[in-house]
Amino acid sequence: MLYADGDGNVYEHPYLRMAGLFAGTPAAIRENDLVQMPSYSKLFYIPDCPPIGLDPVTGEYITVPEISIDDVTTKIYAVAAFLEPGLVRSHLPAVDYGHKSYILPAWAYTAVGFKDGRYWATAFWVEKSHRWNPRNFDDNDLPPAIQEYKERRPYGRLVEHLINCAVNNHCFAAKNLFLVRWEAPIPVSTSCNADCLGCISMQTDDSSCPSHERISHVPSKNEIVSLAVGHLERAPEAIVSFGQGCEGEPLTCYRLIADSIREIRMRTSKGTINLNTNGSMPDRIQEIIENGLDSVRISLNSVRPELYQAYYRPKGYGLDNVIRSISLARKMGIYTMINYLVFPGITDQKEEIDALKEVIKETGVNFLHFKNLCIDPHLYIRSLPTGDSPAVVMKNLASMLRKEFPDLEIGYFNQPVR
Repeated sequence: MLYADGDGNVYEHPYLRMAGLFAGTPAAIRENDLVQMPSYSKLFYIPDCPPIGLDPVTGEYITVPEISIDDVTTKIYAVAAFLEPGLVRSHLPAVDYGHKSYILPAWAYTAVGFKDGRYWATAFWVEKSHRWNPRNFDDNDLPPAIQEYKERRPYGRLVEHLINCAVNNHCFAAKNLFLVRWEAPIPVSTSCNADCLGCISMQTDDSSCPSHERISHVPSKNEIVSLAVGHLERAPEAIVSFGQGCEGEPLTCYRLIADSIREIRMRTSKGTINLNTNGSMPDRIQEIIENGLDSVRISLNSVRPELYQAYYRPKGYGLDNVIRSISLARKMGIYTMINYLVFPGITDQKEEIDALKEVIKETGVNFLHFKNLCIDPHLYIRSLPTGDSPAVVMKNLASMLRKEFPDLEIGYFNQPVR
């Protein structure tokens, strides 16, 4: 078991073993639950929240608020990991949240321990991709690339916004724009028709803390087309994506997106034009597809209406609209992905799995993202009607789906399709 002191120094407990939380219940960690924590992952400590460890002799789970070494007693706090992209967590960190009076920043907190000189986390690789490997994002390459981009072409507020995303928010997609490769973003929307519990760009209450600011202007069609054509023409494995973490819901700007795509395709046939969306308005998705969209990724945290409602807090639509959008996109022949925001102990509940299988059969979706939901675990668990359906562990869920749906791709990242 790991623990931290008030300065964030991390230590190994002398005898307690690491445990995990499965939804809100302590759980033992098995060897096949663990993966060596990659070097570009991060450790966090959770202030005011002591760790829960497993006593290897009694088998009991013990909350440990302090530790005494050489007659010195120190308050201690739980430790969690945030893993490299492509890893799906299977257990939450074992934490006693009884004295927590704040909301944790939006990260995917994962159970982590220490053995044989290495950190081990409860996760499994669902996909590895050079396009999102942190080792391929050296910030020393970014300033000259931005300068060259600005010298090479006219730019406006959209590019300035993305410079901020790349430099200050360390957005990999924004960095790709200036490094002229892979997937680049095109944020367009200043507003949203949902009020997500874990929105990273805007909060209407104090339920969470946004990690960055939402785009403050709607770009012009000329800005969008210029950026997109330049990237699609020059970048390897090129994707441009509407619908980013630094904007609202892109379907609120559907005519601008449709008109821009039509103009882009008049200038180039290269690369993939993708839309990331909540899928709330099927008719608007249809219009965008008719104008040349290549792929769509539709996000949801659950295929159970009550859990979807509790997280997305949608305005004027429901989960049935989202499922219709997925089916529509497949019927119209474009590559269709579900961005499944997964959470251990909830996503892998039997009741959720049964409902998910029906959605896969009904829609014929091409690709299922297992994307860790970044949110304060305590906030999420107490905000959702999770019920008592048994859970199978995320790794087992992935194996079950691959076996039952051999044509369904399961991964972590958007895919180039042209």
